[in-house]
Amino acid sequence: MTKAKRAISAWALILAAWTTTDTVITAPALHAFTARNLIYGSTGYDVDELQGRLHLLGYYWGKIDGVFGWKTYWAVRTFQYNFGLPVTGEVDMRTKMMLVKATPNWNYKMDFPDRPSGTSAASPATAASAGQATGTLVSGDGFTHGMDNLSASDLNLMAHVVYGEARGEPFEGQVAVAAVILNRLHDPKFPKSIPAIVYQPGAFDCVNDGQINLQPNREAMQAVIDAVNGWDPTHGALYYFNPAKTSNAWMWAQPELVTIGHHIFTA
Repeated sequence: MTKAKRAISAWALILAAWTTTDTVITAPALHAFTARNLIYGSTGYDVDELQGRLHLLGYYWGKIDGVFGWKTYWAVRTFQYNFGLPVTGEVDMRTKMMLVKATPNWNYKMDFPDRPSGTSAASPATAASAGQATGTLVSGDGFTHGMDNLSASDLNLMAHVVYGEARGEPFEGQVAVAAVILNRLHDPKFPKSIPAIVYQPGAFDCVNDGQINLQPNREAMQAVIDAVNGWDPTHGALYYFNPAKTSNAWMWAQPELVTIGHHIFTA
C-alpha cells in the first residue's frame, strides 16, 4: 500500500469518528492525520500536517519537519488555550478536529516523508522531569532551570516581574512577559544577567512603582517555568507596552509582533 493510500485510509478513521458525533466537516482531498495521539517526540507525516496547520494559523514558526519538538509542543498548547481546549500539549482527536475546522484552506503541499511514523516513550512532562533532551532540570524549589544556567533567585525575580507587570492578564500574556526578559538576556543590546535586565533604568514599570515587591502567585511562577522551557508567545519580542497607558512615540514606532491581552509586543 502506498503512503498516500495509507494516509487516506487513516483519515477515513477520523471521518468515521466525526460521524459518530454528528460533526460535519468538509475535508481537503488529502490529509495525513492518523487516529493516534501526537505527543512530544512523535514523528511522521501527520506531524507535518500538524505543524503546517499551526503555521497557517500563526502559532508555529519553526521548520515543518515532521518532528514533534518543543516548538511544536508550545504551539499546540497556545492553540489549545486560545480555542478553549484542555491545555495539555498533546494532540488528541478533539484537538485535531478543532485544527481542521480552523484551517479549511490548508492543503498538504509537500511529499510524504520517508521516515516511519512513531512515538517516543517520553511525554513532555516526563522528559522535563527526567531532564531528557530538554536541557532543563526541575529543582526542589519547584522551578525549572534551563540552558541559561538561571539560579532560583533569577527565576524568583522574574516571577516578581511577571506578577507586577501582568497579573490579571491571560496566562499566555504572563508567559510573554517572562519571554521578553529571556529574549533580552540573549540580545547583545541588553545586560547579561536577569537582575541587570530587570533593574535597568526605565525597563519595567513595576520596578518604578514598587509593584515588583508584591509576592507572586503560582500562576506567575508557572509562567516563568513555561518561558524558560521554551514557550515564547511573542515570537522573539524585546519590548511590550499597554496602548491605553503609553504615549511614548518610540514604543509606538517599533514593529508590532503580536497583541496578547492588554499588551502589544514589539521587536
